Amino acid sequence: MAAWVLWLVAAGLFTAGEIVSLDLVLLMFAGGALGGMTVALAGGGVPFQLVAFLAVSAFLVASVRPVAKAHLERGTPKQIDGVQALVGRTAVVTREVGRSSGRIQVGADEWTARSEFDDTFDVGTRVRILQVDGATAVVGEAFGGD
Repeated sequence: MAAWVLWLVAAGLFTAGEIVSLDLVLLMFAGGALGGMTVALAGGGVPFQLVAFLAVSAFLVASVRPVAKAHLERGTPKQIDGVQALVGRTAVVTREVGRSSGRIQVGADEWTARSEFDDTFDVGTRVRILQVDGATAVVGEAFGGD
């Protein structure tokens, strides 16, 4: 089997490993393997292929990985995602909401809902999502639109 094919397979395996680890190290090694493959395609011997692999991998780990990692982590600690992104948004009641049951529409999504206190909200009323408890939105009176 040609050496360049082995380097290509190695690059694929490093990439597959990166998908599992998500640490941005194996992806840099995949780039190094592509460097080794390039030298193999150019006719370089195995020692030159290994040097290319090591040099490209070291360059990518030292220069590209820190920038990529910083980019991926930027804003993450305070970023609200998932259902917590719904807290504070307003919704429209689609089935009367009481202390134990009801339904609301948030954008294009419909959620089960219950009121925070003993309030009852009729169909068509705008409510504010105060928290999300499992798959149920806990709502209260909306004091303004958003």
